[in-house]
Amino acid sequence: MESQISPKAEVAELELEAVIGFNGHVPSGLKCHPDQEHVVYPLGCTILIQAINTHEQNFLHGHGNNVSCLTISKSGIYIASGQVTFMGFKADIILWDYKKRELIARLSLHKGKIEALAFSPNDLYLVSLGGPDDGSVVVWSIAKRDAICGSPAAGLNVGNATTVIFSRCRDEMFVTAGNGTIRVWELDLPNRKIWPTECLTGQMKRIVMSVTMADDDSFFYLGTTTGDILKMNPRTKLLADTGPAKDKFSLGVSAIKCLKMGGLLVGSGAGLLVFCKSPSYKPIKKIQLQGGITSIALRGEGHQFFVGTEESHIYRVTFTDFKETLIATCHCEAVQDIVFPFGTAELFATCAKKDIRVWHTLSNRELLRITVPNMTCHGIDFMRDGKSIISAWDDGKIRAFAPETGRLMYVINNAHRIGVTAIATTSDCKRIISGGGEGEVRVWQIGCQTQKLEEALKEHKSSVSCIRVKKNNEECVTASTDGTCIIWDLVRLRRNQMILANTLFQCVCYHPEEFQIITSGTDRKIAYWEVFDGTVIRELEGSLSGSINGMDITLEGVYFVTGGNDHLVKVWDYNEGEVTHVGVGHSGNITRVRISPGNQYIVSVSADGAILRWKYPSAS
Repeated sequence: MESQISPKAEVAELELEAVIGFNGHVPSGLKCHPDQEHVVYPLGCTILIQAINTHEQNFLHGHGNNVSCLTISKSGIYIASGQVTFMGFKADIILWDYKKRELIARLSLHKGKIEALAFSPNDLYLVSLGGPDDGSVVVWSIAKRDAICGSPAAGLNVGNATTVIFSRCRDEMFVTAGNGTIRVWELDLPNRKIWPTECLTGQMKRIVMSVTMADDDSFFYLGTTTGDILKMNPRTKLLADTGPAKDKFSLGVSAIKCLKMGGLLVGSGAGLLVFCKSPSYKPIKKIQLQGGITSIALRGEGHQFFVGTEESHIYRVTFTDFKETLIATCHCEAVQDIVFPFGTAELFATCAKKDIRVWHTLSNRELLRITVPNMTCHGIDFMRDGKSIISAWDDGKIRAFAPETGRLMYVINNAHRIGVTAIATTSDCKRIISGGGEGEVRVWQIGCQTQKLEEALKEHKSSVSCIRVKKNNEECVTASTDGTCIIWDLVRLRRNQMILANTLFQCVCYHPEEFQIITSGTDRKIAYWEVFDGTVIRELEGSLSGSINGMDITLEGVYFVTGGNDHLVKVWDYNEGEVTHVGVGHSGNITRVRISPGNQYIVSVSADGAILRWKYPSAS
């Protein structure tokens, strides 16, 4: 690697191997590519292209903020994606070359957010819709990569337009719809103008969530927040029919797709997927999925299709038997912790909000999910013997589960007053050390059938954020948001040493030789401390912006990794105090990071629910 040429050499890039993550909150964000071999979907600022059969992943990096919409041209040559940005700033649209997997052009005009995008049927134009602060619709020439014309998207006395769809046959007609507005637009290329015609719905006032166009442009269908469907004629601009009259779709029609063979696929905000036909819109086939449906993507003619939900599930459904298969899942909440079992990189566990999940490392497959409803899990650890997963919960309980079955083995009630915030286990499997929101550190004796409080160590004044145990189990270190790290003697059960800094400590690690510890936190400094007398040996600037929330060190102690609010994973040379590699890929704050046993991978987790697996830089 370059980093060996000179101390200040170029920093190498970490290779991203796999991502577990899907942002199910992007309306129709999940797409199936016309090649029928790949699905394309957003995760934070990244766009994932995943092979359906081999699960091989490619990543499109280029957005500086979260992707808010995504579309693929009919030919499959182009992908276009739009992002959100800060108020008053320009939000980019990026045009990508699908085959080369690279950026063709950046289109900047809209402010704040790109609400929706659509390609014309022959790849001539792209139409974009700005968000609530912008409110304009713009038509772009794909050949010239430039705007042709723009116009306010909706009239003065109605709400915002939120969806757009192109005609399936003509490059000059498209439809926008939203809160009380449905418009059919004609593009007048010679005069560089677009002309809207308001559609008439009579007395009906509706907020449109989703829209789909029939293959021959005869009708387009709109799904509404009220849970009914409007069928419009784009030529006459009149309402053809509406339904269902009774039993409207609960929580709105959030996704809708026309099928070539006739009929509609409809997804509701309550997770109901239905096949129905105009004019009754009564369910002919239906299944219940987990989470509100935000995307329906057809594979080919729709003999098979993919459904994305708000709970970050991706399902594959075959039309004929209308049965769902869960093909991808991930956390839809911030991931709080990640841990590998002792000595193996084959699997790892993560926790987020109400669930703990065990993943198979190489295939990204979820092996087990343990759910405790209405609770939040703050930390997890595997017992060294691999027989239990120990977890820390905000209801003040420590729960132990069997890692194969997810069976609850035991619960320690009232372990801490203000929730259990950190947890660690000793390598002899006889003790658990827990930290609480009130700052207490408690040592628990774990027997075959018993869990007994051995000692409560009351020194920290604020919540405990991280606990690490020394190899011989005779000492541990706890980091707290009160600006102290305390080294405890686990034999005499009292404080050995205290470290003070003007920071909220988020993470701490023992150097494998155990005479030094490294800490980091909100002051962005990485500090090395002497365990024996608690003095600081050196300080490094860990990050240019934001807290450092996670760190881990290799078994040899030569390298360590950090991750934090700057969204970067950094590999450091311990002795030089230099960054050797940087990993770019997260779009949320990194909460924890781990090096796998055997130094094969680095796994980092973030606040947007993503889990990223990086190749550990072997040449270093």
